[in-house]
Formats: sequence, structure tokens, C-alpha cells
Amino acid sequence: MAGDPEVWAQVRAAIDPIRWPVEGVGPDQLREIRRLKARMENERLPRGADPTLHTKLGRGGLSDVEWVIQLLQLENAHRVPELRTTRTMPALEAARRTGLLEAADADTLADAWRMATRIRNVVMLVRGRPSDMVPTELGELTAVGRILGYAPGESGALIEDYRRTTRRARAVVDRLFYGQ
Repeated sequence: MAGDPEVWAQVRAAIDPIRWPVEGVGPDQLREIRRLKARMENERLPRGADPTLHTKLGRGGLSDVEWVIQLLQLENAHRVPELRTTRTMPALEAARRTGLLEAADADTLADAWRMATRIRNVVMLVRGRPSDMVPTELGELTAVGRILGYAPGESGALIEDYRRTTRRARAVVDRLFYGQ
């Protein structure tokens, strides 16, 4: 960033053991992390929002992928320096390369992440303002679908594809994050 590199090195030396604890995450901490995520899922999703169509907080959406990766970081980044990043996709790829995630799980999470991100970005273009919801209004859904490469009349396929992709991702989240 900016400033004295030596001071930054001292700051990092002080905070890295907190950010990347050598002991990883203990059972009590893991239980609390899981409880916090469950609470977030219940309280942060906007009232009336379809959890299967919310790109950020919905099942299998961006937040689910982030929680899995961040838990892997807490548990392993002390010994796997490649995980020490604030960017989700590079951390996911590092987890795959180092064997912390099986390739199929990494692919499933990456597919959900990319699809949710693409939809959010296209919705911003179509609406002119940010939104975390896959549109359900036919005009917006058609416009989003067309930009994403769906043929005219196939806007329903976009919703089906999104739900299928995030359903698969949520199954990975349930297994890896919640231990189910």
C-alpha cells in the first residue's frame, strides 16, 4: 500500500498469528462460526426474498462460497501461504492446488461464484443500480438472459440453471462447512 515497508512488515508480523492461527479453529470456535453463519442466513436475507434467487445471501450463493473459503483459511493458512489472500477465487484455487478441496468441490463452488457474480453484474447493467436478486419480472429477466447468452424465450432456463448450480454448491457447503 503506502508507507514504510519495514513498519508494514512489523504490523504483518503482529497480526498474522491472529489472522492465521497456528492452532487453526477449535471445536468451540467452529461451533460459533457455524452458529453465526446460520444466524446470518436467518436474519440478513431481505424479507420476502426467494433464497434460491438471492445471489449474495441465498443458498449456494456468494456468501456460502466465501464462508467455506474463509473457514479453510482460518484452519490452514498458517501452513499454506497461498491461502493468505482476501480474494475468494484465488483462495479457492489455492485450496484446490494444495489438496484442501477436491477438484469437483472446487469446480462446483467456482461455478456458483462465477454465475452469481455474472448475474449480479448484468443486473446492474440492466437496472442501472445494484441488486442481489435474480430478476423474476419477465422484461428484466429476458434482458439479463440475453446478455448472458440465453436465446429469446429461454429466460426460464436462466433461473433453472442458477438454481441447479447453487443447489449443487449448497450441497458442498453443507458437507464442508456444516459437516453434514
